Amino acid sequence: MFSLFQQRAAAAPDAPFLIGPDLSVLSYGAALGRTAQLANLFAARGVKPGDRVAIQAEKSPDALLAYLAALRLGAVFLPLNTAYTPAEIRFFLGDARPALFVHRPEDEPAMIALCDELGIAARLTLDAAGQGSLAQRADAQPVEAPVAALPGDALAAILYTSGTTGRSKGAMLSRDNLASNAVTLVDCWRFTSADVLLHALPIFHTHGLFVATNVTIAAGSAMIFLPRFDAAELIRLMPQASVLMGVPTFYTRLLAEPAFTRETAAAMRLFVSGSAPLSAETHKAFARRTGHAILERYGMTETNMNTSNPYDGDRVPGSVGFPLPGVELRITDPETGAAVPDGAVGIIEVRGPNVFQGYWQLPDKTAEDLRPDGFFITGDLGQVDPRGYVTIVGRAKDLIICGGFNVYPAEVETVIDAVPGIAESAVIGVPHPDMGEGVVAVVQARDPALDEAAVLAALSGQLARFKQPRRVIFVPELPRNTMGKVQKKLLRETYADLFAG
Repeated sequence: MFSLFQQRAAAAPDAPFLIGPDLSVLSYGAALGRTAQLANLFAARGVKPGDRVAIQAEKSPDALLAYLAALRLGAVFLPLNTAYTPAEIRFFLGDARPALFVHRPEDEPAMIALCDELGIAARLTLDAAGQGSLAQRADAQPVEAPVAALPGDALAAILYTSGTTGRSKGAMLSRDNLASNAVTLVDCWRFTSADVLLHALPIFHTHGLFVATNVTIAAGSAMIFLPRFDAAELIRLMPQASVLMGVPTFYTRLLAEPAFTRETAAAMRLFVSGSAPLSAETHKAFARRTGHAILERYGMTETNMNTSNPYDGDRVPGSVGFPLPGVELRITDPETGAAVPDGAVGIIEVRGPNVFQGYWQLPDKTAEDLRPDGFFITGDLGQVDPRGYVTIVGRAKDLIICGGFNVYPAEVETVIDAVPGIAESAVIGVPHPDMGEGVVAVVQARDPALDEAAVLAALSGQLARFKQPRRVIFVPELPRNTMGKVQKKLLRETYADLFAG
């Protein structure tokens, strides 16, 4: 990806790259110079090619350019969710062993202790305004720096994705994984240098970091770079833009705004949705309001993007479209791995230049999920209709997607079960009108005096906010099958309407 960025900056150094909410502009040429300053700073702090650079910082231009600076240096970028607590961060730093950790200034006391404990020698700080020791020390560095010459299969990034066991896994993505997917999406979604993307996504996630940013770079286009999603801000800035990439929550919240009209969206070329299922109702309501059909696509941390509804042609509500060029997709039997008949439901498997190299330091898990022929077993259940459209019908695992973020029940259950007075818990996701799915904890209590507020209070400092249950339901006993396994499907059916109305 860095070579693409370098090419764009050389071809049009004055072209806008990052546009602030106040419409201030950071050009491609200036951004390239800043990546040199950051790369020089990283090198001065001891970072070498192949070393990991971890960052947990609020969204800012320097937080994004740290990604490109790591690529420039040949380091491996490791973005971490800003909602993670210090207790959660300990695992990621201990597993990846970064040479440098960039964190928020307000977290410094906890992070000093954590880095001392784990033997991480180099730290820098960066706040939401783009201030901190990273910015200050980078300012003193030269605006020229060498560019690492590495092969396409060299590791570019590690993104952690949890499993139902609660053990997080670091998906290893190569330089070619990132670049090939970006170039493919530029063509499929008709991006050009004239496009301006409204970027309101977080940049610790594959959607905001790799899809939105890398596609922008590959096309030589610009981004209006917003610190977070704010419906009023999107409505204000939409006349200045041509594309929005978002999670379904973006679209439900825009539709809730009377100020969001057909006229507001008149200058827009494309609306893209991903990271969670977009309901057919939202798709249809958006089309009625704006005249635009949202383009839904399907990807994963391990694979980047796999499928997309067509730019030209039917964007089918409830479908994620066709496999992208160069991506092979097959539907297999969950038990045998054999191909299922046309139209049948099975596990989605994919193969292509977008598919990751494996899980960091987990060769057994890598071998379990990556078949010898190169197909990745996604764990998602899907089917292909006679026209070739792919539909995801469920998940083989109990993954919950809340506001575009993955929540893994086993991790939440472990924390809940440690609360005094809890006998056992079962965490499920049920339909939520705003977040896609809401996290619900169904608990069996030992202490009859325990209530919902007490459980939620006990979790507040233990889990990132998006993982915390929105409701805690108390039951005398959890439903089980004859083998003693909790019947989560029954719980999801029982509480399916919990957030309705």
